[in-house]
Amino acid sequence: MMTLTNKKIVLGISGGIAAYKCAELVRRLKEHGCEVKVVMTESAKHFITPLTMQAVSGEIVSDSLLDPAAEAAMGHIEFAKWADLILVAPATCNIIAKMATGIADDLLTTLLLATPAKVAVAPAMNQQMYAHAATQANLATLKARNVLIWGPGKGEQACGDVGSGRMLEPHELVALCVEKQPPQILAGKTITITAGPTREPLDPVRFISNHSSGKMGYALAEAALLLGANVNLISGPVTIKAPIGANLINIESAEQLLNEALVYAPQSDAFIGCAAVADYRAGEVATQKMKKQGDELTLTLVKNPDVIAAVANIEKNRPYTVGFAAETQNVESYAKGKLVNKNLDMICANDVSQSGLGFNSDQNALTLYWQNKQLELPVSSKSTIALKVIEQLAKHL
Repeated sequence: MMTLTNKKIVLGISGGIAAYKCAELVRRLKEHGCEVKVVMTESAKHFITPLTMQAVSGEIVSDSLLDPAAEAAMGHIEFAKWADLILVAPATCNIIAKMATGIADDLLTTLLLATPAKVAVAPAMNQQMYAHAATQANLATLKARNVLIWGPGKGEQACGDVGSGRMLEPHELVALCVEKQPPQILAGKTITITAGPTREPLDPVRFISNHSSGKMGYALAEAALLLGANVNLISGPVTIKAPIGANLINIESAEQLLNEALVYAPQSDAFIGCAAVADYRAGEVATQKMKKQGDELTLTLVKNPDVIAAVANIEKNRPYTVGFAAETQNVESYAKGKLVNKNLDMICANDVSQSGLGFNSDQNALTLYWQNKQLELPVSSKSTIALKVIEQLAKHL
């Protein structure tokens, strides 16, 4: 069993239907040897009772800033000093807005202003409320203040809608509490990453694609999030789950990828082109399924736009641009050529002809090239390699 880094956790429960999950959350935290104290808002008590939370936590539940007995000892200050971590779960759009604007009108919001501890929120709300510009702006404000944003998840919601807004499950929140947070060296930075393959349609049922699994790009996104960055993840069709906290933009073709890249790149401090983009597409896409005719089929292919070169040559608000070169021969020569010819700031090269590395593998080995230096990253897991790449990137931002 893993031991929590944060031994003393204040769980702040606000008034959302996901509050019912908090009993299991506290139980799981205590199973990991953690002390948990619970603070509830008035509206939270409509969804789960203080008695329930007292039973699972083994501690008196606090719910009032105006409790004479508690406040005789400045209870909200005591809570604030005691905690290693304050986790607000569920975090409704209302309490997120209060946190963003510094409102302190109850015990929970007051101790959030008074604490030196790390603060994390687990958003839980209707998908339309989550997508609203006000909520997104409030979350961005909290993230800029180094508040950890855990979630939300996607799926069916209590109201019947399907989309982003579900509170993460208790085991997911416990896993995030377990993680030791590295220095947030990318706090306030925005990184856009492309990942996965593109699909170039031939007809309504067939397409040209490649073996990219998206694992390297997704690992880069997770590493950037871990170091505090805001992450846009532009992804081709993959079967893996996007990292929690990434802004996922789904695309299929190279042209769609280019369009999204040119939207997000000027808003970013860095752009990493890790997607395996098809070099060519069909000159003409058949509107109906092509029927088998004869022993041979001739296709006319036209060149796709060079996405990473287009980003690297943006004239206004150009981000620090990182490319990838997946080669089967003359890796160094091709990588250095791309670095210069495409006007890149950095390129990550790997030899995908090596068994067990690159496409569809969980391991990789890279050589990072800049104009005047290079760095070898030996064989390791893609998550380890990704963290090293992002740490190197951070030195240039």
